[in-house]
Amino acid sequence: MTTSTRGATKVPAVLVLEDGRMFRGRAYGAVGVTFGEAVFSTGMTGYQETLTDPSYHRQVVVMTAPHVGNTGVNDEDPESQRIWVAGYVVRDPARVPSNWRSRRTLDAELAQQGVVGISGVDTRALTRHLRERGAMRVGIFSGNALPDEGTMLAEVRQAPEMKGADLSAEVATKEPYVVPAIGEKKFTVAAVDLGIKGMTPHRMAERGIEVHVLPATATAEEVYAVNPDGVFFSNGPGDPATADHPVSVMRTVLERGTPLFGICFGNQILGRALGFGTYKLKYGHRGINQPVQDRTTGKVEVTAHNHGFAVDAPLDKVSETPYGRAEVSHVCLNDNVVEGLQLLDRPAFSVQYHPEAAAGPHDAAYLFDRFVSLMEGQRA
Repeated sequence: MTTSTRGATKVPAVLVLEDGRMFRGRAYGAVGVTFGEAVFSTGMTGYQETLTDPSYHRQVVVMTAPHVGNTGVNDEDPESQRIWVAGYVVRDPARVPSNWRSRRTLDAELAQQGVVGISGVDTRALTRHLRERGAMRVGIFSGNALPDEGTMLAEVRQAPEMKGADLSAEVATKEPYVVPAIGEKKFTVAAVDLGIKGMTPHRMAERGIEVHVLPATATAEEVYAVNPDGVFFSNGPGDPATADHPVSVMRTVLERGTPLFGICFGNQILGRALGFGTYKLKYGHRGINQPVQDRTTGKVEVTAHNHGFAVDAPLDKVSETPYGRAEVSHVCLNDNVVEGLQLLDRPAFSVQYHPEAAAGPHDAAYLFDRFVSLMEGQRA
């Protein structure tokens, strides 16, 4: 929930966590009130892609980088049609952006889209608090006449929690659309949009794939109506424990043996489809500098992440599933969280992180080639 008017940096603001901790600062972006789940992102660049990532729906993002807004806002880098974060927290906003592609300031863009933010906050102290206590509900209140502290805290504690939230249909496309292949068309992929980022179908299009992006509510019949060579399940917000419909569709794909690739939420959907559980991480992985090992090759990648839930699968053994053998293919080197799954008897795999690299490093771009190889093998 957000109410807002255009902001002014001298307007007072306060950030209130559900455990009672408060941080005072100044309005950044829109002036008003907003609620969400407080999370932190460790990326030093790529704030525009972060803001427009649908996976951040209903989350208030704390930027650990102290200086934000340096390059302004351009018209080329958004990952969707709008900003999705529920609120934005920065320490030291840039006074004047400097970049040849910049069209407007970050402050102005947040205000124009009604996103309530706060600046002048000790984001290091706030991040340490979230690491110790875990992600939690938060409110940002800004204006010249703020409620008393007790009232603000009560409102924060009435806000919905992320656990149990079913959000993918709120951010996904309502109508199917097609991203054409770049150059010669080699394959057709049906992509189930659970909160897809714009760069993901583009990465497939670069490899000669025509991508049919379908709503989160698409049925298995609608998926196969496009005669796909492969099926893709995207990233997205919310608790994977609520995603019964995508799990059902994915099980049909697995039964038919169609090459399958999932990213982020799609990885959690695959985990559930195989019979594994999911759970909420204490504070999640968000940013563009997370180390992951591809256990199939031993290679270590620096990767982009945005997830607060993970798959509960055994790291050190091959599991028997209704669709054959499965194993953990990727693992986070910081905390041993499952970062990828693959089937050994069917053409299906997924990763928890973001190989489309928007924003982020390109270490994991090979995963799109791996998907192409699965479709080539199936066709052969």
